[in-house]
Amino acid sequence: MISYERFTLSNGLKLIVHQDSSTPLVAMNILYNVGSRDESPERTGFAHLFEHLMFGGSVNIPKYDEPLQRVGGENNAFTNNDITNYYLTLPLVNLETAFWLESDRMLNLAFSKKSFDVQRNVVVEEFRQNYLNQPYGDAWLLLRPLAYKVHPYQWPTIGKEPAHIEQASMEEVKAFYNKFYNPGNAILVVAGNVDTQQIVELSEKWFGSIHKGEDYVRNLPREPVQTEARSLTVERKVPFDAIYKAWHMCSRNAPEFYATDLISDILSAGQSGRLYQELVKKKRLFSDINAYITGDIDDGLFVVTGKLMKGCSFETAEAAIEEELEKVRTEPASDTELTKVKNRMESLMAFGEMRVLDKAMNLAYYELLGNADLINTLIDQYQKVTAEEIRAQAASILRQENSSTLYYKAES
Repeated sequence: MISYERFTLSNGLKLIVHQDSSTPLVAMNILYNVGSRDESPERTGFAHLFEHLMFGGSVNIPKYDEPLQRVGGENNAFTNNDITNYYLTLPLVNLETAFWLESDRMLNLAFSKKSFDVQRNVVVEEFRQNYLNQPYGDAWLLLRPLAYKVHPYQWPTIGKEPAHIEQASMEEVKAFYNKFYNPGNAILVVAGNVDTQQIVELSEKWFGSIHKGEDYVRNLPREPVQTEARSLTVERKVPFDAIYKAWHMCSRNAPEFYATDLISDILSAGQSGRLYQELVKKKRLFSDINAYITGDIDDGLFVVTGKLMKGCSFETAEAAIEEELEKVRTEPASDTELTKVKNRMESLMAFGEMRVLDKAMNLAYYELLGNADLINTLIDQYQKVTAEEIRAQAASILRQENSSTLYYKAES
């Protein structure tokens, strides 16, 4: 049981404090409720750009990393379709340094032309290196708009194309910052051997005077139900043919999320998963194959990807995948198999909450979903899922007319 206390400052900043006396470190996590789904279709990649810009210096702190490193701290950040998350750890004795650093860049980024140009070039180079010049790197640039026609999940976090960042103006970037990076759109979690009252006082001292910001009401278009199969074939200079298949699934908060997640584990829980055992080990049609879910806050995707063995056709490979899907759609998993994947899930979650930083991150995310206490009930949600619920959910999702398939062909 992970205990915590929840507070809300007058400016809307949500604060969660978790006391953990087992570590000399304190973790601070700030989750901003903004991801690539909040971008304009003509200006994508902004949330990811800000992951970089927020380290470029604020009004009172020219270089974010230097003061933190001087007091023995470490930090990083990540962005996805739904959130932008900044986190750090440092010794308890230097805790106030974290409040100083994080509040200053929430209050006012420096927005110097030099920092803007440097970080913009970093993001553009990352786009080209990881997505355009890497084998299979553009797969999600192709698969997302195939699966999504209306919802902004149709582009990845990096954006649609480098030009959106290259052509971005300082005014556009400042407007994005002012809209999203403020107390009313953030969740602050502090975890460690801390005194809760002290954390509340420090939060008021450093964050309390920052303007709440305008209320942001998210009003995104809901993706229409897909009624026919979609496909796209491309040729690239890659060593092996690959196949990417995606089916629309529920949102992260939907009751059927847990059954859907367990389907992916039944199919692809490492080398013991059905897809690996049947299609890699036994039939030798794939060199590797995986099934997973995107786990997005809005309706996400159930994905199967695999690299074909030389001489295996797309038709043969896809028929073999379909055969395995038909089994999970029509035959409930055995008690042994279901217990195995549930136990695996439980151990992964337990391992994922060993570090104080992991707990801080999870508390912030679950609070965004609507209830931080999910950190204590998540295992129960998975354990309650029945074999019949898994079969029914597979039958509901893994239908041909709900699929989008990318045939990624190696140039001959």
